[in-house]
Amino acid sequence: MFSDNENPGAEITAGQSATAASPAPETITPTVQTEESLPAVAEAQEASVSAPVVAEPAAVTISPTEPVAAPDGAAAVEHSDMSAAADSGEPSTESTAEMEQLMEQYAAPHQAPSEGEIESGQVVAVIELGVVVDLGGKTEGLIPAQEFAELDGPFPLQAGQPVEVQRTGDRKDGYVLLSYQRVRRRRVWGKIEEAYRNKTDINGKVVDHIKGGLVVDIGVRAFLPASQADTHPVRDLVEWKDRELTVRVLKMNRKRGNVVVSRRAIMDEQVQAQRQAMLDSMAEGQTVRGVVKNVTGYGAFVDLGGIDGLLHITDMSWGRVASPLDAVRPGEEVEVKILKYDREKGRISLGRKQLLPNPWASVAERYAVGTKLTGKIMGLTDYGAFVELEPGIEGLVHVSEMSWSKRKQHPSKIVKVGDDVEVAVLGVDLNERRISLGMKQAQSDPWQQLADKYPVGTVVSGRIRNLTEFGAFLEIEEGFDGLIHVSDISWTGRVKNPADVYKKGDAVEAKVLKIDAASRRVSLGVKQVNDIWSTWFEKHKVGDLIRGRVSRVTTFGAFVEIADGIEGLCHISEIEERRPKGDKPQTSGQRPSARQSGLLDPGRDYEFKIVKINPDQHKIGLSYRGAQKQAERRDMEDYRSTKPSAKATIGDAIMAKRSL
Repeated sequence: MFSDNENPGAEITAGQSATAASPAPETITPTVQTEESLPAVAEAQEASVSAPVVAEPAAVTISPTEPVAAPDGAAAVEHSDMSAAADSGEPSTESTAEMEQLMEQYAAPHQAPSEGEIESGQVVAVIELGVVVDLGGKTEGLIPAQEFAELDGPFPLQAGQPVEVQRTGDRKDGYVLLSYQRVRRRRVWGKIEEAYRNKTDINGKVVDHIKGGLVVDIGVRAFLPASQADTHPVRDLVEWKDRELTVRVLKMNRKRGNVVVSRRAIMDEQVQAQRQAMLDSMAEGQTVRGVVKNVTGYGAFVDLGGIDGLLHITDMSWGRVASPLDAVRPGEEVEVKILKYDREKGRISLGRKQLLPNPWASVAERYAVGTKLTGKIMGLTDYGAFVELEPGIEGLVHVSEMSWSKRKQHPSKIVKVGDDVEVAVLGVDLNERRISLGMKQAQSDPWQQLADKYPVGTVVSGRIRNLTEFGAFLEIEEGFDGLIHVSDISWTGRVKNPADVYKKGDAVEAKVLKIDAASRRVSLGVKQVNDIWSTWFEKHKVGDLIRGRVSRVTTFGAFVEIADGIEGLCHISEIEERRPKGDKPQTSGQRPSARQSGLLDPGRDYEFKIVKINPDQHKIGLSYRGAQKQAERRDMEDYRSTKPSAKATIGDAIMAKRSL
C-alpha cells in the first residue's frame, strides 16, 4: 500500500540537473572530481554566476550508465557551453550570458499547474517507456511504465482515452513526468473516506488470504479479519479467494495506508432488521414454522426468520429424548409453539410436544399410589434411575429407594440402562409431572426376616467394611452391616480407636447383641464371643489369694492384671496398714496416695486377696494388705506345725521368717 506522497514511477536524483534527468530504475554512477582538478572551471563559475547559484554541478559530474537523449533548445546550449568551458579551463562570456538568461527565465512565474493539482489529458500513445499523455498547450507528459507493473488484468489505458494525471515535477526524455496511480489512489481514498464517514457499503474482491483474515481489493488492499467475514466462524479461508464481497470500512489510516473492513457488520444490521420485524409480530401461544439451525446437547435452535428460538430437549416430545438429534435434524422444517417470549432480552422458548396430545392427563387414575408395575430403565444419574412406564411417562427411582441396604451405592452398580425392573408407585405430582417410584417397595423387607435369621446371641462372621472413631462396621451379609462399638471390642476397655485394632477387610467374629428392624440397626460385640469373665468368676470367690501384676498406679489405688484381659482394683485403703484411732501421721498434710506410698511398683507381681466380686459389672476388688496378713497367718501356722513346743509365740514366727 502506498501513501499519497509516494511516487510509484521514476524518481529524479536530487543532484541531477533538471534538463538532463535520467530514469529512476537506471543505475546512476556519479563521478566526483575535486576542486584541484578543475580550478579553471571553479574560477569561471564563481566569476560568472551570482550568489544564489551553487557551483556544485561543476564539481560533480553525473555519468549515466546508458546514453541520455540530447536536450534541445536553451538547455542544449547551456549544456554544450558549460562543457566546453570545463574542457578549456577558461571562462566563456557567451555561456555566462546564456546562464544569466536561463536563471531569469527560471525565476519567472509559470502558468503550468502545480504538482498536487489533478489535470485531465488524453492518451496519445503507449510506448515502451510508458503512456504518453497530451496535457494541452503543446505539452506532453509521460506516465512511467513502472506505475503499471503491479496491475493485474488488461492494461487500463488505450490511445485516445481520457485520463486524469498529476505532475511529479520531474522530466524524462523531454517529457513531463506524470503519475496515474497517485490520482487513482486519491480518488479511491476519497471514496473510502466518504464510505467510512457515512458508514456506507463498498464493493471489493478477495485477492489473498493471510494469517488471521483475508485481503480485499477495494481500490487499495484492505484487511478483512476472519471474525468479521461472516456471522459464524470461518474455518477455510482459501475458499473465499476471488469472491466479490460487499464490506464496510471499520478503521482507516490514510497516512499509513491501512484499511480494516467488515462483512459481518452489514449482515448483523440485516439480521437485526429482520429480527426486530419478527419480534414485533410475535406473541406467546402462537404456532409458527421455522428451520432447525443448530443442534446442541440440550436442544435445538430454530430460525424463525431473522430470529432464533430455543427448542429445549424436554419440550421436543412427551417421551424421553436421549439426544436432540433423535428428534430433529439441522435444516429440518418444524412446527413449534411459542411458550415464552421475553421482549426485553429478545429470547424465545419453543415447544413441539405442546402441539401433541398430553399423556399426563389421566396419569392419576392409571398410576395410583401403591400400584406395582414393570418398567424399563431409560437413564441413570448420580441420584437415581428413570423408569419408563409407557411412552411419554417416566418415573424416578431415587437411589435410597433402590435397595433395603443402608450402604450407599451408585445406581449403576444396581441396575443398567435397558433393564426391566419391578417398581411401586410412591407418589404422583401432576403439576410438576413427576412420579416417584421405589424398587425396594416391590420386594419383601429383609430386615423383618433378619431377627429370625440372626437372633440375639448368634455368633456371626464377616469382614470389616468401615472404621470410625466410635466403632467398626462388620458386613454380616450383602447389604447388611452391624456396628461393633469401641466398648465391645475388649474387656479391658483400653481401646480408644478401632483403627488401632482392625483395618478394612479384616475377618472378625462377633456376637449379635441387638437387632432393631425399624431403625435398620444391628449391634455386635467381639469381646462377648470369648466371655473370659464368666470363666474367671466360676473359678474364683471372695477370700481367695491370687497373684497379679500392677499395670498402673493412680491416686486412689492400683490396677492389677490378674488374668489376660481381666483387671482388678486395689484401693489405697487396702495397700497400707490402718492406723489406730488418734494415731496421726508424723508428717503434716493429707494421707499419702498410692503413687507416694511406694509400696506397689508398676510392672511387678504381688499377691492380693479378693475382697469383692461383681459379675454383672465385671468388677473385682483386691487387697494387698489383706494378702499380707493372710500370708503372715499362713506362715505362723506353718511355723507352728514345724515346732513341737507349745510355747511358741508370734514373735518367734516373725523372727523365724526374717531368718529365712
